[in-house]
Amino acid sequence: MTAGDTGSRNLADALRRAASLPAPVTITIAPGLYREKLHVAVPGVTLVATGPGVVIAHGAAAGHIAPDGKPWGTGRSATLTIDAPGVTLRGLTIRNDFDYIADTVSHASGGAQAVALSIARTADRVLVERCALEGYQDTLYVGARALFRRCRIAGGVDFIFGGAAALFQNCDIVTRHVPGAAESGFAAAPSTLAADRFGLVFDRCHVTREAGVPDGSTWLGRPWRAGGNMAILGAAAFLRCRLDAHIKAAGWTGMGFTDPAGVRRTLTPEEARLFEWRSTGPGAAAPAATRKQLTDAEAAAFTPDAILQGWVP
Repeated sequence: MTAGDTGSRNLADALRRAASLPAPVTITIAPGLYREKLHVAVPGVTLVATGPGVVIAHGAAAGHIAPDGKPWGTGRSATLTIDAPGVTLRGLTIRNDFDYIADTVSHASGGAQAVALSIARTADRVLVERCALEGYQDTLYVGARALFRRCRIAGGVDFIFGGAAALFQNCDIVTRHVPGAAESGFAAAPSTLAADRFGLVFDRCHVTREAGVPDGSTWLGRPWRAGGNMAILGAAAFLRCRLDAHIKAAGWTGMGFTDPAGVRRTLTPEEARLFEWRSTGPGAAAPAATRKQLTDAEAAAFTPDAILQGWVP
């Protein structure tokens, strides 16, 4: 079925129609700007661009008030939320265009987290190919098993975050410029359960930056102990990635949390499972306590089949 032709530019209507059809369903989308906030709850649906220039955009931030009179919060701010298994996205730009830069001055939003793509925990086996995901803080939430191929993911603060096993292959991981910022942020914020072996895995990616992002200003990431859950011990790995000069020599940093007793603490990179293997480029550095390196034997265990638990589309 086709959405976005001259007769209709409403993707939400196309998704509602898809729900009445037998799976799998492919929705083809013509180039154009679609200002919609989408919820994909149709198992097995594919959203695919017919050509370059398909942009799905919305500007909700966590502190903004939703139609129900409550703040959106981070979880509900997403431009596109996937809430079903077997969903595929191809060739799309998904953007949260909340004015984060203006908000760094005004702080008017009351909460600047603004998700572009959210893969909910109720999803599974999500494939994202040749897509651009654009935001500033919390661009991409990964709560279920997912594979990203040849995507461009842009943001600043914790812009790839979540507790699921996800594999990023040949992606551009782009830190965005924020004028006057003391630091340029954190690429990854994994909240992986300690019982799960794999979290966010970046393979042959280019960790790069927009013009204006200073050298030595950006962390590879920090471990997020969501909700103070002591069963969480974030896992992330950068394998055979090129790191540009904006990456700090220390690589990873800690992240604060409040434990179940109400005590403020920090989960450090030394405690968490944050690794590299064969990094290249000016942002690569020698092994250190905060830049743990996998051995070749350890890296050999990071296969797509193992990371994605037997699902490789």
